[in-house]
Amino acid sequence: MDCAPVQKLIDGPGWIYEIKLDGYRAVAVKWSGSIDLFSRRNKSFNAQYPYIVESLRDLPDGTVVDGEIVALDDAGRPNFNLLSQFRSRASSICYFVFDLLICQDRGLTRLPLSDRRELMNSHLNFYSPRIRIAEQFNVSGTNMLAAVRQQQLEGVIGKRKDSFYEPGKRTGAWIKYRVNQSQELVIGGYIPGPHGFDSLIVGYYRGEDLIYVARVRNGFVPASRRQVFEKIRHLVSPTIPFVNLPDTHKSRWGDELTAEKMEECVWLRPEAVAQIEFLEWTEADRLRHSKFAGLRDDKDARGVVKELGSI
Repeated sequence: MDCAPVQKLIDGPGWIYEIKLDGYRAVAVKWSGSIDLFSRRNKSFNAQYPYIVESLRDLPDGTVVDGEIVALDDAGRPNFNLLSQFRSRASSICYFVFDLLICQDRGLTRLPLSDRRELMNSHLNFYSPRIRIAEQFNVSGTNMLAAVRQQQLEGVIGKRKDSFYEPGKRTGAWIKYRVNQSQELVIGGYIPGPHGFDSLIVGYYRGEDLIYVARVRNGFVPASRRQVFEKIRHLVSPTIPFVNLPDTHKSRWGDELTAEKMEECVWLRPEAVAQIEFLEWTEADRLRHSKFAGLRDDKDARGVVKELGSI
């Protein structure tokens, strides 16, 4: 089930809130004693996070849970950048469970969220500190938002207490509100440079159209450039995927993609997704001071839309 992005956090007695965890969404299944951990795109995480899989042995057989793989920094805050350093930061990576979909062969998706949470708290017991139950807060949206801002966290998830679990849908019964300025964007091309590329060309979907918003040059080191280039080099395409290029306006920051500048670009099939941090959206629907944070192997490019929050 997906969260709908909102510009204002919905409040009221029918809502409950969670901290927005900045990691990889993952579903865990225990069936006939075997554990499978996979992304919403059905990509297996078993080889990448074997210590999470091993720690999920406490799941009852015939059980399916939804959650998030998260790296925690030294202050205990989720930090997406650390996920790319999983070999050196393995001890900081946890799996937060926030929903119970099947429990001992009993399907629960048509039960209200409040009932699913009660069953989750009564039936799931994990001995490993790597596996945690995501906390819910029965407070006002205003107080939740203030606490998240004070702790410098990414944002807030709001869920209707009576919501069913509807896989793959964004019904508005689950919402997300970002506090920081960061979101997933589709990589539609690059400008060649050291270690494969100088900058990534990124955008989001508006309906069927891919909208260009930024050339991202910052946030890379040689190792991450090579890693990203290996992920995108096979996607080369003769077609420009963005509907709003070339740029016809002048940018005060000099980062526009004119027809002349586009001659340097290598275009890609819009399949790869990156997490991008930035200072703000401009009036021209561009990102100011964008910075690469990591690749999002768990995201479907067609589902990447513009998300609005406030600092």
